[in-house]
Amino acid sequence: MTAALRHPLAELFRESARGCRRYGPTNARLLADAADDLEGGGIAAAVMAGHERDRSGSVPGLRFAAAVHRLVLSGRARSLAGHYATAGGRLDERTLWADAVPALTEHIDELRAVIAGTTVQTNEPGRSAPLYGGLLVAAERAGGLPVRLLEVGASAGLNLRPHRIRYELADGTVLGDPRSRFIMDPGWTGLPPAATHRPPHLIERAACDLAPVDVTRPDGVLHLSSFVWPDQLDRLRRLRAAVRLAQLDPVTVQLADGASWLSHQLARPRPGVLTVVWHSVVWQYVPASERARGQQVLADAAARATRDAPLALLVYESRRAGAGYRFDLLLRLWPTGLTVCLGHGGGHGIPFTWAAR
Repeated sequence: MTAALRHPLAELFRESARGCRRYGPTNARLLADAADDLEGGGIAAAVMAGHERDRSGSVPGLRFAAAVHRLVLSGRARSLAGHYATAGGRLDERTLWADAVPALTEHIDELRAVIAGTTVQTNEPGRSAPLYGGLLVAAERAGGLPVRLLEVGASAGLNLRPHRIRYELADGTVLGDPRSRFIMDPGWTGLPPAATHRPPHLIERAACDLAPVDVTRPDGVLHLSSFVWPDQLDRLRRLRAAVRLAQLDPVTVQLADGASWLSHQLARPRPGVLTVVWHSVVWQYVPASERARGQQVLADAAARATRDAPLALLVYESRRAGAGYRFDLLLRLWPTGLTVCLGHGGGHGIPFTWAAR
C-alpha cells in the first residue's frame, strides 16, 4: 500500500480492534473493517473527517464504535441491530460491515456530531469492587476515621456509592450494604488486607469531570450505555443497576478540570476526617500538562496532611506489564508515607486478585 493511501486514523482503529478482540468481538470486527474503509476513502473516512489529528489518548476508534452502538440502542440502525447482542442480535462477522454502511450513510451528520462532542466514558461500576476493598484498607490504616471521598474524572459518578453495593463473595460472605438491590459478584481472589467486617463511614462525597453525565436524563443513560461493548450483557446490566442506585442517591458531579477542582477541595486539611482522592481508568485520557498540575496539587496537600487530618490517594489505573498492560490498585497515605500496590485485575474491575506488595 502506498503512503498516499494510508489514513492517519487507520492504525489507531486497528489498535482498538485488537484491544476488543477477546471480550468485544463486535467492536473488534467493526473497527477492523472501518480501518480498511478509512484507507479506501469510504464512509468511515467521511464520518471521521476533521479528526485525522486526534491523539491516541482520545481513542477515536472507541468513540466511533460507541456512536454506532448509540444508533443501535436507540432503534435507528435496524440493518445493524441483528449483529448486536444488546439489541437481541448475534454477530455475523462476514456481513457486519455491509450492514453498517447504510446506517453510517443515513446518519452521518449525527455520527459526526456525537464523535466530535464526546469523550470515552465507560464509568464502569465494576471498578467499585476493588476501590471499595482499597477504601477498607485506607480507613483502617488511618485509624478508622470517617471518610471524605473525592473523585476526579467521575463522569456520571457511578463509583461514588461503593458502600451502597452488596458484594457477594464466592464463599457466601457479603460485604458492603446487605440490603442493597445492587448485587455484585466482585470476582475476588483473596481478600483486602483489612478487617472486611468494618465498613468505612462515608460522611461526604464530591466529584468533578470535564463532561459530567446526568443519568437522571435518558440521553445520559444512552450515552454511557453506548460505551459498553455490545457483547457484554453483564456489564450493561451492572450499568443499569448502578444508574438506578445513582438516581436514588444523587451526588452532583461538578464541571471542572481535576487540578483546579482538587486545589479548592484540598486547600485546607479536614481534622478528624480521612480525605480520599480516587480515580479509575482516567489517567490515560489526561494530557501530560494536566497530569503534572494534578500531581503538584496533591503533593502540596500531602505536605499539609497530619495524623488527625490524613490524606489518601487510591487509584485503579493501567500500567505496562511486559508487552501489554494490566490494571493495578495503588494506595498512598500521608503523613505515614504508606505506598502499596494492593493487587491487580481486569480493566472493568472484575475479576480482581488481592496481592499487596
